[in-house]
Amino acid sequence: MSLYPDIPLAERMRPKKLSDYVGQQHLLGEQGPIRGMLKSGVLPSLLFWGPPGTGKTTLALLLAEEFKRPFFQLSAVSAGVKDVREVLDSASKQGMFSDAGKPVLFIDEIHRFSKSQQDSLLGAVEKGVITLVGATTENPSFEVIPALLSRSRVYVLESLTAEELKTIARQALQNDTYLSGIQVEVEEWDALLRVSGGDARKLLNALELAVGMYTQEGKASINNEKVTRAITENIARYDKTGEMHYDIISAFIKSIRGSDPNGAVYWLARMLNGGEDVKFIARRLVILASEDIGLANPQGLVVANAAFQAVSVIGMPEARIILSQAAVYLAMSAKSNASYMAINEAMELAKQTGDLPVPLALRNAPTKLMKELGYGDEYLYPHNYPGNFTEQEYLPKELSGTAFYRPAQNRMEEEFRKRIEQIWKGKYTP
Repeated sequence: MSLYPDIPLAERMRPKKLSDYVGQQHLLGEQGPIRGMLKSGVLPSLLFWGPPGTGKTTLALLLAEEFKRPFFQLSAVSAGVKDVREVLDSASKQGMFSDAGKPVLFIDEIHRFSKSQQDSLLGAVEKGVITLVGATTENPSFEVIPALLSRSRVYVLESLTAEELKTIARQALQNDTYLSGIQVEVEEWDALLRVSGGDARKLLNALELAVGMYTQEGKASINNEKVTRAITENIARYDKTGEMHYDIISAFIKSIRGSDPNGAVYWLARMLNGGEDVKFIARRLVILASEDIGLANPQGLVVANAAFQAVSVIGMPEARIILSQAAVYLAMSAKSNASYMAINEAMELAKQTGDLPVPLALRNAPTKLMKELGYGDEYLYPHNYPGNFTEQEYLPKELSGTAFYRPAQNRMEEEFRKRIEQIWKGKYTP
């Protein structure tokens, strides 16, 4: 037997029946919506949204098995419109000559399908030729066309917990044909859990690497140091499907936040060479432009949004130029997270203080009764006053004077600070 079997451990350990599936109890528990589907015998079109390694593909396979449906699978990374049509044609023919019910078509990474590719699925879904099950790591509200979205139920899959990951690892050690023949002792779990990031596939890849590297005379003792060393020396084998893109996008964002254009361009190149979705990169730039640059340079959001729009219609290879320009601009921009911190603080305080009443002066008065109750009576219309400003209370009285926005130290926000101090005369201390 070779040290590393041709079929990865994660694939060898893919559950064969739903009762073996670990995790997602909010969907599969007794009160979960998927459990309800199984009881009713009705399988609608579904979209599974969640991080890599949470069991989206496996769940689709097992549902098709439970409902005894023919199963077809495509990857949006490699499939084109022609591939979709061929699969739909095969599914249609199989559905016509089968008593098993309409086939399930599983589209992995459906967010990578273009609008035209998604449109090619729509007719088959509407006519009931197939039941569509899509998997995505991106928010389907942004990446799936409204017509498909409205015809599908969206379920969010969560990263696996530490206990669920340990259960999966122990099942592999006990039941896998290869590993069960080795006496494995896991002395420490921290490194295995940390490198997995809630992803069962990463966990099993790391476990298999560590066991393969440190097995002697049919025994292996695994600890944090050995797991780390095994992954460091076999990084390509560990990350077989490019799932480290979350680590690389993190390095990319942190380089821009740290005002290093060279680091930004390097990590951008790594993502582009690895086939990362250019819209995913551009979307992260839009978020960063508001979170990390904000009011220090409002033009940053304009540049980032323009880059997102441009790469959406241009595509690769030219999109690399647009993304590089935006990344360098944002890296060299002044930075501020003041508005980001302000909304976080305001949301947390709003959660703690509950539903405080809106001051009467600020309330809407669409009905006669509301007007009689004084809604809006004392509101002072700022444009009626010099400088388009007059002091009045805009917060619930319990929070009067609370400052959420604290201007950062940059040229533009220094002007904001002066204006706050000037017009509010010390009410809000930035």
